[in-house]
Amino acid sequence: MRRGAVAVLACALAWSAGLAGAAPPADVAADAQLRARRDTYHPVIDLLRTKAVRLSDEQMEKLKGFPLEAVWASVQQLGYTNAHMSGLHSTRPSEPLVGRALTIRYLPRRPDLVEAMQALAKEGDWPVAYNVRAGEEAKPGDVLVVDLGGGVPDGIFFGDISALAAQLQGARGAVLYGSTRDLTELRAMAGFPVLAVGFDPRPASQIGVDWNVPVRVGGATVLPGDAVVADDEAVVFFPASIADEVITRATRVVEQENYERALARTKQHRFRDVYPMSPELRKKFEEEKKKDKP
Repeated sequence: MRRGAVAVLACALAWSAGLAGAAPPADVAADAQLRARRDTYHPVIDLLRTKAVRLSDEQMEKLKGFPLEAVWASVQQLGYTNAHMSGLHSTRPSEPLVGRALTIRYLPRRPDLVEAMQALAKEGDWPVAYNVRAGEEAKPGDVLVVDLGGGVPDGIFFGDISALAAQLQGARGAVLYGSTRDLTELRAMAGFPVLAVGFDPRPASQIGVDWNVPVRVGGATVLPGDAVVADDEAVVFFPASIADEVITRATRVVEQENYERALARTKQHRFRDVYPMSPELRKKFEEEKKKDKP
């Protein structure tokens, strides 16, 4: 073997031996200041933050004008299939709810967890009770989206006084994967629908542990800042980054359904040709839409 080749082989063997004997990298120690961060640190949110956009007030007003089915269909078409939950009960029937998700997560209490959350609250200067914290820190346009594990007697989040505080901060309502008390008083709060699994008069038994992190509402994943669109039927969650596309698609859904209704009322076509539209009627619909464009 030539001298150069021998040298290369020796270097390769030494490098391999070094790798084999090297200790795995140690876990990175977290900065103690992270504990006092207003939003709970979460690496997923850190990664997504660079792509995050804020849902505008104009977008929220447009979304409020669509039937929920049109929004849901548009979100599904864009690949967000785990994005809705039905079966929740609203304190304000027939009053829609649209806003930005402020996500909160609760866990059942245990002494060491309670002690840790009390210490964190002191370091961060926020209330230990996250319903009280929502009454201080909610922002205009927020919807409180709270993961309480889906329970009723063991899933209480707040009552009417802390709900009022959040509303006074500008929050538009709440979606609770859990429950609430003070149903009679909440029913009287115009402009603040609360959707919940159920209602119960008992006080809260769990403790808030995370603020603005990924949470679960039934089969839906909700991230901080998501668009929240809800009515009596269901609630839909999706990233603000696709809001314009959702609005465009939902507009088309509404236009097509209005056209189908108009065709049905004329009684000039078989209903099977109206719904779903036959190729001939769809072509006519597309032509009329082109004429309507400025």
